[in-house]
Amino acid sequence: MTDISARKQVLCVDDDEDTRDLMRVLLDTYGYQAVIASSVSDALDSARSGGLALFILDHWLTESNGIELCKQIRSFDSHTPIMFYSGAGYGADIQKGLNAGAQAYLVKPDFDHLKPTIDRLVEEAGRNQPFVSSLM
Repeated sequence: MTDISARKQVLCVDDDEDTRDLMRVLLDTYGYQAVIASSVSDALDSARSGGLALFILDHWLTESNGIELCKQIRSFDSHTPIMFYSGAGYGADIQKGLNAGAQAYLVKPDFDHLKPTIDRLVEEAGRNQPFVSSLM
């Protein structure tokens, strides 16, 4: 097992405690260190601190929404990949997420594509590859 300090950090923003706990376990299993935020303000603090390999956002958040958070992150960080992992699965929801600056959008509970999408986004960012928005 890789030393946790050597793992790439992934910020996961979700207002549901059970989902945050699940994502922490999944990210650990996938070989990443989870940085968890339950609010937009906590997420922005973590995002501004830098050193993150990926942002995973929920569409629906208590004090705002993931679309606005995505736009705020993009205002100061145009490089770190963003993906949505959300129950908001209508075509319009997905398109809003991608238009806001995300590179991928998965609809919960799609576990089959979660790890491959995370790995792809982190790998592409590490190689400074141009991002292609996708549903997975």
